[in-house]
Parts: sequence; C-alpha cells; structure tokens
Amino acid sequence: MIFLEKYNNPKNIRFLSFRKTLKICQERNLSNIVETGTSRGKIKFLFFHKYNWKDGMSTIMFAEYVKYIDGRLHTCDISKKNIDNAKKFTKNFDKYINFYIEDSVNFLNNFNEKIDLLYLDSFDGHDKDKASKHQLNEAKASINKLHNDSLILLDDKGAKTNLSIDFYKNNGFKIINETENQILFSQK
Repeated sequence: MIFLEKYNNPKNIRFLSFRKTLKICQERNLSNIVETGTSRGKIKFLFFHKYNWKDGMSTIMFAEYVKYIDGRLHTCDISKKNIDNAKKFTKNFDKYINFYIEDSVNFLNNFNEKIDLLYLDSFDGHDKDKASKHQLNEAKASINKLHNDSLILLDDKGAKTNLSIDFYKNNGFKIINETENQILFSQK
C-alpha cells in the first residue's frame, strides 16, 4: 500500500495510526468502511480547495484504500457543505463511495450491512460532554453491525472518547493500538 505514503505529511499527525489501521484491514481482508464525520478540507480564495491535514484527511485515504482493494466506503456527515467538499477531494474514487447527509446516530441505526472498519469522528469535540455522549450513541447504534474481525477507530481521544472506550471494552473489544489522538479496537 505504497500509495498511502503520499498522505504522510508532517501536519497529518494521525497518519501513522491510519496506516497501521489500513494495514490490519488489508491483512484481515476488510473492505466495508463506515466513517462518521467526513473530512472537510479547507477553502482558500472562495473556490480553491486543499487538504486540511489537521483533520487527518481520513476520507481521501479510506477512498483510495477501498479502490485499491475493490471495497466500499460509506461516509456520513450532518453538513452538506462537508459532504460537497469531500466529493471534490474524492472525485477519482467516487464509484467506491456512498455519501450520506444525515445525523450519524440515525445513519448507523438504519445502516443494514456488516461493518469491517468503523471510524467514529463526528461531532466536534469542543464540548467534551456532548461529544462523548454522541460517540457513545454511535457506538450503541453500530455494535450489532460489527463482527469478530471488525476494527473500530475512535478519533479525538479525550474529547469524544470518554464514554465509548468503556462501552467497547465492556462489549468484548480490546485496544490494539493507541496514539495521542486515536484508539483502535478489535475483538481479536
């Protein structure tokens, strides 16, 4: 997966975690990715869009990965603007992506496929209490859609993860990788 190296930007502080996660996905033949909270990018000069490395740019990395393995990315965001920006970044991979403009908890409740990789990064973490409750509700909505090989990647450790960590541990998942910003869970 040499293609991932182009995302190894000094500002992409989540890159090593994403690379490790996708390497495990490849080893386990995981191909159905669900992402809550779509990469936003930045707009410069009213029309020029560029990567926002501080966001990690997960959507573009997941999109290129699913193309590489002939998989599928389902990405959900409550903001039409965020979805529209992500569509511009991922236009070369559009046949591998489904975009959803919806509250992530509603989306996960209604999602009717098994999830191989679940990436929870919706709801800005400025209000840690609300963000943590929201991520816990996402975890509850998705738990029955996971399987023994599934991976769960939580973003914004300490801002959104305060309730979901214990939820996943209490449901048989263990931490297999942890960084300053992210936590990766698996049942294996």
